Parts: sequence; structure tokens; C-alpha cells
Amino acid sequence: MFSLFIDSKLPLVGTTIFTVMSALAREEKAINLSQGFPDFRCDPLLLELVNKYMLEGKNQYAPMPGLMVLRESIASLVEAKYGRKYDPATEITVTSGATEALFCAITALVQEDDEVLIIEPAYDCYIPAIQLSGGSVVSVSLNPPDYSIDWDHVKKLVSQRTKLIILNSPHNPTGSSLKEEDIQALRKIVQSSNCFILSDEVYEHIIFDGATHHSMARYPDLAERSLIISSFGKSLHTTGWKIGYCLAPKYITKEFRKVHQFVTFSTSTPFQYAIAEYIEDHDRIHNLAHFYQRKRDLFLQLMEGSRFTPVHCSGTYFQTMSYEGISDLPDTEFAKWLTREHKVASIPLSVFYRTKRDNKVLRFCFAKQESTLEEAAMILRKV
Repeated sequence: MFSLFIDSKLPLVGTTIFTVMSALAREEKAINLSQGFPDFRCDPLLLELVNKYMLEGKNQYAPMPGLMVLRESIASLVEAKYGRKYDPATEITVTSGATEALFCAITALVQEDDEVLIIEPAYDCYIPAIQLSGGSVVSVSLNPPDYSIDWDHVKKLVSQRTKLIILNSPHNPTGSSLKEEDIQALRKIVQSSNCFILSDEVYEHIIFDGATHHSMARYPDLAERSLIISSFGKSLHTTGWKIGYCLAPKYITKEFRKVHQFVTFSTSTPFQYAIAEYIEDHDRIHNLAHFYQRKRDLFLQLMEGSRFTPVHCSGTYFQTMSYEGISDLPDTEFAKWLTREHKVASIPLSVFYRTKRDNKVLRFCFAKQESTLEEAAMILRKV
């Protein structure tokens, strides 16, 4: 059959590990603790609100930056939590999920031969977007068991070519989070540079043990050079709705929206109206940490007595586990073996490193019903 040659812009990119492991879980009828989505329903009130706005006829295009009523609700929530006022008109943009926001942010800022510093293991959408924009990736690796950032190493790598530093806290996939000393180190590094910060904070409301989420929004000097990305999919248990947003100063938002308008233009209208009304009660968001900490603690309790060794998780809805005492298999092979032979699906951490660094660690999602976690842990204790 005739076909033309395509010189791929992403020759090393294949099907994501999330798609692979979820497909394998379906094929093997395994418990899916791999891809990060809840297996329980969102608040029925939220569904009622979506239905209300659909029936009211709110089903046409929303404005390109998002409905003003939602941007105002976001501004109120952010100010209450972090003390920074973002202008809903010029500094907040609603997007079709956090991944779209990340792509638009990178595309808006990164040009040919710019360097972008990422922290690995890194969420898999960062590098392709950098490469499509002609940028070069510079990476700093996190090491188990604490997965803390070596800021001395970061300082050596930041140069005149560094356009962007991408941070993710709470961090997917490790569950670690930035501390006050991390912020102070970051401030010292960027104060004499011209680089921007892209802060992926989609798990900002899921942080445990009374810890503070150190959003870039808390620090005026950092906020002035930062694009902050978040997601209602994570906060409201509605990952399939794909509602995210970007906070950034006006001069950055102007460039961000230039890209956003040609990627999705606007985001689902009735969902925006519903979320805007729903989050007027800030406690519906602020109580999320306690909700997920109970699930983390339950999963850890259920896993006691297993041969897996938990790695400390201070945020997100993922728990990493070392299987070093169980097998010498590479983590990708062990994850597939675990799915096929024991019917529990997970995500291997090596796929989040460019070097495919293998620390014999798997990521399990505990955003599940108690019965799901109990069934999965009962199986895993027998491995």
C-alpha cells in the first residue's frame, strides 16, 4: 500500500505507560491502581449543578479565557489559600485540563535552542512539548528514598540559555513535596536569572500530615515569573471533565492565551458554570487533604506485612513502593508480571526518567474505594 514518508517530530515517543498499563489491566481483568483516576463518584451536588446549567441552555461556546464567573471563583479560592490576588480578567485562564495548560505554557515561552530544566522522574507530557518547541531538556534526578532536590546541582545547570524551570509539587510520581528550604534555594537561583517558572500544582489540595503547600503564588518574587497550573479533575474527582486552569501575571498570560486560543479555544461551558458555583464553598476543596490522607493511611495499613517497602508520600494520591526485596526484574517487566500473574496494575517509575533509571519502585494509585484498596492489598500481601 502506498504511503508517504513522515519525518516524525517525536520519533522516540510511543504509547504512554498509562495507556499500556490500563489496557493490560482491562485485558487481564486486574485491579487498576495504575492510571490516576478515582473509581468512586464525585459529589452528587456537582452533577445536579451540571444538569441544571445544561437544562438552562448553557451549552454553547464559553469565552476563550473561560467563564468570568469561574475565573472569579478561582481568584477567590487562591486568595483565601495563598494570599495573592490574581485578576480574573487578565491573569487566570481556564483550559481543557492541566495537560493542555502545560502544553500552552511551554509552547508560549520556549523557543529554538532554549533550555528547559526539569526534575526527574517527570510527568511524561513535559518533554514532548519542549521538543516540539525546539527546546533542549536539561534534567536533575531525584533519588529515593526522600526524592529531594539537589539545589546545588540545579544552580550549576541554570545558564543564560535557561528559559524555564518546571517544578511539580506535590510531585507525581514520587509523592514528595517542596519544603520551605526548597523555596529559599529556588529564590536564590532565579533572582539573578531571566528564566520563568512553570509550576505544576495539580495536587495542591492533596497534601498530608498538616504540611503546607508551597505554591509559587505564596511568594511575590516567584509569582511574578511563574505560570501555575492546577486541575479541578484532581480536586473534584472528575478527571474525565478535563477542566484545568493557569494562573500567571498579565504579561505572561497574554502570551499563554495566544497559544491556548488555537489549541482548544474554549472549555466545556456547563461544567464551568457548575464548578464556579460548587467551589463558592471553599471547604469543599480544603477538606480534600483529610479525605485522601485517610485513603493513604488505609492503604499503608493494609499493606503491612507485605514484602513491599513503602516510600514516604507527603502528597498526591499515589503511594510508591519498593519491590527490591521481592524481585530483580526491571520495574517495567515486574509491573506487567504483577498485572498478569496477580491481577493488580501499577506504574513503574523508570518510565518517568529519560535514562530509564530503575530503582525497583512502583507507583500505586490509592484514589479508590475502600473495597478496592482492601482487595488489592490482600493480593499484594501474598506476592
